[in-house]
Amino acid sequence: MFLYCLTALGQTGSLQGKIYNSSKEAISFAAIGIPNTSLSAVSDTSGFYIIENIPVGRHKIKTSQVGYLSKEVEIYVHESTKERLNIVMEEMENSSEEVVVTGTMQESYKMESVTPVEIYTPKFFQKSPTPNLFYALQMVNGVRPQLNCNVCNTGDIHINGMEGPYTMVMIDGMPIVSSLSTVYGLMGIPNGIVERIEVVKGPASTLYGSEAVAGVVNVITKNPTKAPFVYADVNATTWGEYNTDVSVKWKQGKAHSLLGLNYFNFKNRIDKNGDGFTDMTLQDRISVFNKWSFDRKENRIASIAFRLLYEDRFGGQMNYRNEDRGRDSIYGESIYTQRAEVIGAYQLPVKQNLVFYYSYNVHDQNSAYGTTWYLARQHVGFGQMVWTKILKKHNIVSGLAMRYTAYTDNTFASRDKIDSTKQIYTLTPLPGAFVQDDISITAKSKVLVGSRLDFHPIHGFIPTPRIGYKYQPNKSHSFRINTGNGFRVVNVFTEDHAALTGARKVEFVGAIKPEKSWNVNLNYTGFIPLRKGFINVDGSVFYNYFTNKIIPDYLTDPNKVIYKNLDGHAINKGVALSLDFSFTNSLKVQLAGTLLEAFKKDKDSTGQERKVTQLQTPNFQGNFVVSYTIPIINVMFDYTSQLYSPMKLPVYPNDYRPEFSPWFALHNIQASKTVKNVVCYMGIKNFLNFVPANPILRPFDPFDKKANDPVNNPNRYTFDPTYNYAPLQGMRFYMGVRLTIR
Repeated sequence: MFLYCLTALGQTGSLQGKIYNSSKEAISFAAIGIPNTSLSAVSDTSGFYIIENIPVGRHKIKTSQVGYLSKEVEIYVHESTKERLNIVMEEMENSSEEVVVTGTMQESYKMESVTPVEIYTPKFFQKSPTPNLFYALQMVNGVRPQLNCNVCNTGDIHINGMEGPYTMVMIDGMPIVSSLSTVYGLMGIPNGIVERIEVVKGPASTLYGSEAVAGVVNVITKNPTKAPFVYADVNATTWGEYNTDVSVKWKQGKAHSLLGLNYFNFKNRIDKNGDGFTDMTLQDRISVFNKWSFDRKENRIASIAFRLLYEDRFGGQMNYRNEDRGRDSIYGESIYTQRAEVIGAYQLPVKQNLVFYYSYNVHDQNSAYGTTWYLARQHVGFGQMVWTKILKKHNIVSGLAMRYTAYTDNTFASRDKIDSTKQIYTLTPLPGAFVQDDISITAKSKVLVGSRLDFHPIHGFIPTPRIGYKYQPNKSHSFRINTGNGFRVVNVFTEDHAALTGARKVEFVGAIKPEKSWNVNLNYTGFIPLRKGFINVDGSVFYNYFTNKIIPDYLTDPNKVIYKNLDGHAINKGVALSLDFSFTNSLKVQLAGTLLEAFKKDKDSTGQERKVTQLQTPNFQGNFVVSYTIPIINVMFDYTSQLYSPMKLPVYPNDYRPEFSPWFALHNIQASKTVKNVVCYMGIKNFLNFVPANPILRPFDPFDKKANDPVNNPNRYTFDPTYNYAPLQGMRFYMGVRLTIR
């Protein structure tokens, strides 16, 4: 199939013309092209464009530009002929780009939103394909997927240097990935169900509550009415990774349905560094997704989606077998995950705009970490009634929300106080209410004010205010400032499950308060025209101040786990800049970087204040993307790279490994060719073959049977797989085929 794509050059023609508005004025820097192909161009300052090497035949031509309605026309291209097509575009009443929902919990245009929302479509992530959402997000500036264990490859998402628990990950606005499911849940979200990803960096707790302190990653799934009739993406790597995404849609009466299937398989045990452990976790994962939307009177909302997930994950010593699970002979970390989700929305048939959003998920984890068994189950139900009212200068959103979590595991934390042999569920209701008003002061300025009030059974009432301001002097430039108070309720029994073994008693010192933060974010977005292209600019300055940080104490009393608020504060601050260059010759370049500092200040045993740098957090992270299409053969080349500065790592006293990682970069390159509705692609990931050294301490003694030997282990090292700052996967080739039938 790929050979077919490379050789199918065929007979071609070209298309040229000018793009105008209704007043016959030239529209510069408008994007024009054939959908689902690399055949495209950008109009110059006179509105002129030209697209060459178009295959002979009938094609749809789509045109788009900021401030104008997208337009699509059909034309037949003849062999060796310059077809001429002039296009008149209609101005939009709202001068903006994409439609976003995450910033204000309702659809609004990106340029009109007071909250800065970044939008990423599958086309962006396809420049360096990944099997799931977790690894795809490494291409987003300021967002870093962090692997926390070199054996089981558990990970979380860091936004602007803030740790994973402070990031809320949602699917269609529902808090699906939380608590227990954060450990491996992100790796179970396939890219094939994604229509777009919206990222909000900074305070969002007013609308979304707990866990939205650092920001929000909202996965918008495909709409059955707009999705392709058939979609398939199949790829494989030389490491033995196989990934398949398939979806099909159909209509039945007033119902539209999309059925998707994702299967990922990696069963090849590889030990390139020779430490006796698998370099990458073995995975066998299947996910089924089914979404329905329904046609109703007055275009009222009605949708429901289902997803089932099963995963068998293993990492450990190369000679591990299934019969070694949970034993102390051969070390392995084996995790079986089963998960079911329901997500839906229903607009009530009343005059007022009332929409009820709901979700439910059950997550079952059966895992063995060496000899430590961790068996857990979690049910999370969520319901939210949202009322929207649009007035002359006000756009009001308010609502009532309820999240109900039921959690149990095999540790002492879930044992009945009366009968210690009985495991019970820990029930956590979390009701909340919020209101927000988007006020248009003038045609160029808007103010966003809002507040949320949650009630936690332990912490009581928790208020979170928010205010934002946007000034947009013209269509090309906008300035925003947002500030808010965030909070996070620590899930002590899920975040520290590895330590909750044995007969430890949980003890809370004083009235434990939720972690709180004050966040300020300044943002500028701009559009700068060039002679033969344009630049999109996005810059931010952020500052986050945390108090009441909760840290578990396992050392004061060996029979207890003591939780108390940190006597100090934490600060996270920095700047981020992204420059997107687009030129009329099809060259596109993205330069992005985030410079930050993250630390906490508390008191040591002598009462002196000390500054502690946050672990595994680089002070600088850069992203680099270059795309170029060679017209004569219609092949697109994509180069992507991520650059990281040194970061502090978890080390032992007298550790022989460096306390800081080196500067390093991961480089990828890809070539792709589109022939009608088929895209063939191939590439190399990590082509400079960068791999961290010594990722596991004492891999030859994973059960610490000889850790107390003063002769062979004078420094008292113990087995530790947490020395991580980059993936252990070296260079590998990949190849794939993507089919789209509309």
